[in-house]
Amino acid sequence: MAGKTQLKKQEKQLSQLDLTPSDGNNLEKVAPVKHWSIEDSENLYRIQGWGEPYFSINAAGNITVSPQGERGGSLDLYELVSAIKRRNIGLPLLIRFSDILEDRIERLNACFSRAIARYNYPNVYRGVYPIKCNQHRHIVESLVRFGKPYQFGLEAGSKPELMIALATLEPALNGKNDKTQPLLICNGYKDKEYIETALLTTRLGHRPLIVIEQLEELYLTLRVSRQLGIAPHLGVRAKLGTKGVGRWGCSTGDRAKFGLTVPEILTVVTELEQAGMLDCLQLLHYHIGSQISAISVIKDAIREASQIYVELAKLGANMTYLDVGGGLGVDYDGSKTNFYASKNYNMQNYANDIVAEVKEACEDAQISPPILISESGRAIASHQSVLVFDILGSSEVPQNPPDPCNGKEHLILRNLWETYTGIDERNYQEAYHDAGQFKEEAISLFNFGYLSLKERARAEQLYWACCHKILQVARQEDYVPDDLEDLEQIMASIYYANLSVFQSVPDSWAIDQLFPIMPIHRLDREPTQRGILADLTCDSDGKIAQFIDLRGDIKSVLELHPLEYKNGKHSPEPYYLGMFLVGAYQEIMGNLHNLFGDTNVVHIQMSPKGYDIEYLVKGDTITEVLSYVQYSAEDLLERIRLRCEQALQENRMTVEESQLLLQDYERSLRRYTYLVGGD
Repeated sequence: MAGKTQLKKQEKQLSQLDLTPSDGNNLEKVAPVKHWSIEDSENLYRIQGWGEPYFSINAAGNITVSPQGERGGSLDLYELVSAIKRRNIGLPLLIRFSDILEDRIERLNACFSRAIARYNYPNVYRGVYPIKCNQHRHIVESLVRFGKPYQFGLEAGSKPELMIALATLEPALNGKNDKTQPLLICNGYKDKEYIETALLTTRLGHRPLIVIEQLEELYLTLRVSRQLGIAPHLGVRAKLGTKGVGRWGCSTGDRAKFGLTVPEILTVVTELEQAGMLDCLQLLHYHIGSQISAISVIKDAIREASQIYVELAKLGANMTYLDVGGGLGVDYDGSKTNFYASKNYNMQNYANDIVAEVKEACEDAQISPPILISESGRAIASHQSVLVFDILGSSEVPQNPPDPCNGKEHLILRNLWETYTGIDERNYQEAYHDAGQFKEEAISLFNFGYLSLKERARAEQLYWACCHKILQVARQEDYVPDDLEDLEQIMASIYYANLSVFQSVPDSWAIDQLFPIMPIHRLDREPTQRGILADLTCDSDGKIAQFIDLRGDIKSVLELHPLEYKNGKHSPEPYYLGMFLVGAYQEIMGNLHNLFGDTNVVHIQMSPKGYDIEYLVKGDTITEVLSYVQYSAEDLLERIRLRCEQALQENRMTVEESQLLLQDYERSLRRYTYLVGGD
């Protein structure tokens, strides 16, 4: 979390303020040293760190998206959102860029191809996509289509995911199974039906590899295999001694949820040998956790796994595949460090280390190197989804300079005024404590009837004025005392976002996952506000108050632009924020807290004319989310109608009022669960 230098880093880069008191009472802000530029926004939001090669800022101050990386054109995200809204598709809006998905698969395969060529590795790479990462049909079908040139397969971690994989992957022609077929890795808990289904699909031309993760699965598989007369393709998942890092570091080790210890793996070999089926054992699989931030952990794991692989081959198993599992990280904060929201390596480093280590181990043991498999879901799916949402309004801490205090006011108010006027860089820490003490005394005096409501309001106004002035000083200091670290967040504005954290970014709430968040327009102007984001739910946890900062740190506020109100409107002009790299896990793990449903989703694909809306998936209506919790919209509407009739009979309501209520009620049932901005 934020360290002692948290406050000093807040926006020193935005502008330099002249803190010389002009009249002894107020600290006045003078003109910025230099004009704000898009380069300043690039540095502030670190977009070049986490966004390359897909996201950048154009001269108009809008985010641009280059779905094909350096090889294709770009789209103005603000203009794209505006065009989608004109099609009557409301925010919040999840935009999936199919070309990014294709580009990620190409990049991963290209990295392994270069590594194989560099080290003269005498075998190939066959990637698989773990369906659990994002199970939505359009995503999985696109991945299978884009993966065809690379024989890219799928990994299923449950029976429902197995159903998806079997129906989505195309079997070999004429049902003839061969090694050029995309692989189907069968992980997770398995019952008889799971194993039976997987084995029978070999008759269709599929190539399922059943990974044994518990000894009971081995015995069950052998029984089903004998009953069907179908020899299985088997793998074992090893519990490595290598320790993972970060949130998912416990995925390995002796107490890991899945996998076999080395003694258990030897039991598998013995059982298969006694059954005359040792040649069925073809794959070694391991997994050391998602989002591995340190390349050293990846190196240690592949070194250990390579030795287990060659030892299994020496024992007579028909070893053909080595599955390194997931873990290839995403640089969410752009710092390129081993911070948990980043990684200190790139995709090419990852491929090089795996290929080099496996080759060396196999050469030393004089064993044929395996076909290499990875289950890189996060690194493939994260970048392709952007969540765009609008800001409905904001709540600000009072910052207007207070009126001068006169000698007739209560002593506590005069003390607060004296504290306010005396704040400077020499005493701001002491002044912070004094102001806090005087505020508490004022509340106590009010509670005992010695201060009026107006006087209490005056005390609070003076207190916030002190805090605002102290914060201006603190932002200019090289060191900020520990007891002032929370002041930035205390003084932050609250921006009310048209989204549900629990539905769209549950990892932000559940495990403090960091995602890049920034405005998608107005980036040629200085963001002078500091704020946190509050969602639409009636839950105090429904907020985002952690944001990416420089080099592996976290800041408690986000730099934002002031909301603009024009032509007497009571609601602000459109102000759109984007949350990036949300394509992995977030959609499927979202929940219906406060009955906010799935958001609208559009799939964008580049075309010669610019772009096409490939798919539109409408978000949940209120009727749909109510059905999830066993309510009938027709029944609810009828109940309201009957109550309106009763109110009419008792002269508590006019006919016009009853019809307006029924119309609004019925119309709302058909509408999006989120809010529609504007007057």
